[in-house]
Formats: sequence, structure tokens, C-alpha cells
Amino acid sequence: MNKSLSLMFVLLVFLAASCGTSREKQGELVVSTDLLDSLVESASEVRFYFYEEKNEYPDAIVEMYSPLGNQKFRPGKIPFEFNIKNYPFAGGLSGFQLKMSLNGNDPVGYNSPIFQKELKEGTYRAVAYLVDEEGLSLKEFGNYVDRDFMVGETRGFPYQAEPYVMMNLPHNGQIYAQGEEVTVDFLLLGGDMTKDRLKLILEVDTMSYTMEEVSPVRVSGLSPGEYSIGLRLVKKDGKELDGPFSSVRRRITVE
Repeated sequence: MNKSLSLMFVLLVFLAASCGTSREKQGELVVSTDLLDSLVESASEVRFYFYEEKNEYPDAIVEMYSPLGNQKFRPGKIPFEFNIKNYPFAGGLSGFQLKMSLNGNDPVGYNSPIFQKELKEGTYRAVAYLVDEEGLSLKEFGNYVDRDFMVGETRGFPYQAEPYVMMNLPHNGQIYAQGEEVTVDFLLLGGDMTKDRLKLILEVDTMSYTMEEVSPVRVSGLSPGEYSIGLRLVKKDGKELDGPFSSVRRRITVE
């Protein structure tokens, strides 16, 4: 083997080893759970934790030109228009780059900043945001925008100055393979965890994990079955918030 081939081999081994290096887990909580099933002979361990995340696009900005705040439309096709800055939107990152959730439902990805959606009569809250290569929501100020609007003869949401949450991942009905890490990713809007003295409670069926920062939480060790994933935003003293979007829930399946 000549020197150039030897050098290339060493480099490939180094890169493979680097790629295989796992990130350090932080804030880990291990829950031993007995499934109380006669067919299960031992308890399983479910782990909650997060990684140190780095926002590759802290200066990215998404602006919403349509709808305007509390704008009223007739039922039918509603125009949405955004302006995106400091972000390689046109370059095409893997997956969808612009996502939007209506009334806390599963977000939908768009490859264009201008599109239409067929909507029935109702009051809507749109949350639009940018994501990174992993599909995780960017969380710096300006990376996301929210807006209330109305379709048909309806009233706006009651005024609420309270912060709220929007869940990016997982989607309702999402299926995971046994042993696969489940990522719970979300945004906090209209508030600050420290200044507003908030905490978040992540619930996976009867298990819970409390956090005081906005960072994707990973869950591993889930046995096959269906699970309810809930996220609640509360005061540090445990007081519940009154807003309609202070909590969100999804159902997933592990096969």
C-alpha cells in the first residue's frame, strides 16, 4: 500500500470513529417502570435527557406578511406569505425548511414562502418557524413568528398575555422502531422561562420529566406499544396557565 493510500485509510478510520462518537447526555433521568403485564418478567428503564444544541442560524429571520394580525377572511383558500432572511432557504437543506402549525396541530412543511391553505370557518393561531438539518426548530428570537386571524363569522381568541408552547416533534401517530430515540422538540412563545418563572413538564403516559429550559428532550428505552406524549407549561409554583395553548399532546407508537 503506497503512502497516499495509507494516509487515506487512516483518515477514513478517524472520520468513522468521530462520527460514531455519541454526544454527552445532560439532565438524565432514569425511570424504572413495571408494565404490570403477566407476560413481562422484568421492569424496563426509560431514560429522559437532552444534548447541548447549537443553533447554526441564530440570525435567521422569518417575517409574516399575510395574514395580518386578526385579519378576517372568507372560508376558502387563505393566502400565506413570508419573507426569510439570513438562512439558506433557497439552497435546500434536507427536509422542509419552513414549517407552520395551526392551532397547535401537527406542523406542515413548505418549500415555498408563499402558499395557500383551504380553511373552514374558525379562529386560528399560526406559528411559523425555521428548522435545522435535523428538523429541529430554531429557537432564537426572529427564527419564528406567530399570528392570530379569523375565517368566516367568528370572534378572535380572548386576549391572553400568557406564554404558550408549540410542539414540533413528534407528530401525532408517528411510528418509531424499538430502540429508536424519540425526540420531543418544541417552541416557547410569548414568554421567557427565567423571567416569567416557568417550568415545563413532559409526560409520557404516567412518567414525567421536568425542565426549566427550552431544549429538545430525548426519550429512550420505550417498550413496544402506544404512548401519549404531553407537554405542559406551568408556573414554577405549579400553578396552571389559562391559555388555550399552554399544553399540547400527541400519540405515538413504538413497534
